[in-house]
Amino acid sequence: MTNITLLVESEIRQCVGLDLAAVAAVRDAFTQLSGGEAVTPPVMRVDIPEYHGEVDVKTAYLRGRDSFAIKIASGFFENYRLGLPSGSGLMVLVSAETGVPKAVLLDNGYLTNVRTGAAGAVAADCLARDAIGVAGVIGSGAQARFQILGLSLVRKFESVMVYSTRPANADRYVAEMQPLLGVEVVRAKDAEQVVRSSDVVVTTTPSRQPYLPAEWLHPGLHITAMGSDAEDKQELYAAVLAQADRLVCDLKAQCLRIGELHHALEEGVLRPEDEILELGDLTSGRRPGRRSASEVTVCDLTGVGVQDTAIALLAYERAMQAGFGLRLEL
Repeated sequence: MTNITLLVESEIRQCVGLDLAAVAAVRDAFTQLSGGEAVTPPVMRVDIPEYHGEVDVKTAYLRGRDSFAIKIASGFFENYRLGLPSGSGLMVLVSAETGVPKAVLLDNGYLTNVRTGAAGAVAADCLARDAIGVAGVIGSGAQARFQILGLSLVRKFESVMVYSTRPANADRYVAEMQPLLGVEVVRAKDAEQVVRSSDVVVTTTPSRQPYLPAEWLHPGLHITAMGSDAEDKQELYAAVLAQADRLVCDLKAQCLRIGELHHALEEGVLRPEDEILELGDLTSGRRPGRRSASEVTVCDLTGVGVQDTAIALLAYERAMQAGFGLRLEL
């Protein structure tokens, strides 16, 4: 006889938020990954093009942990027409000792949002200048919110500039985020204004066509590109990566297959042997992050299974301490 615990989104939200503890959990996971202390299989993805949708399966085992997560995450980018969120999903926590499922986390994609925002915070903490005036974000969905909230945990800034191809969504973003952040949030006229005006820019769109050219780069800029997590997605023109003084990604093997790096490699502006650091190289202290105030830095985030295991374990441990969950005998 075995037991499995079911946790629902409302319980999970009470246990985990985008805070310094979540950022630390994700940071430690990247350090383990860089140190060879993680088993990270390739991402499995199912594309459903007629509904502009995709479903990803990600997982990783972090050595020394008693459990690991298997995550199913969906992105259906026409769901707004139905009044539904574009992202959803769940995580299954499996015993690393027996292989028996321990818990199902019915989070509706919430934990993915948290761990992705935390990864953006880690990237910015390693690569952004200490002094930031304007933080910029392109896109107005969930990650546009989580990325800037994550950034606010590691850097202070005076204002936020947002651009979206859907002006009404951008206006909603301004109205929601300004009181949360306690700084001015303004809608930009276009993506170029965001990039040229900002010290840190986060791109959060599912774009299939690049829209951010190298001509907009300026000294001291940091870009976190997190929208390109499939072979046909691209936000940055390849020349942006070629011109970066510091180029970092979450997992090189994965980004060379599905990330922004993938397009730069295909176009011949980067080679696999070029210096491309992994985020864990920086979190571990083995390599420095930003080396000067004038450097242009870019981080390509595609989302790695170690993040999912780290955030799922944090949620599960806190839920057990709080006495949450429905326990079933199998």
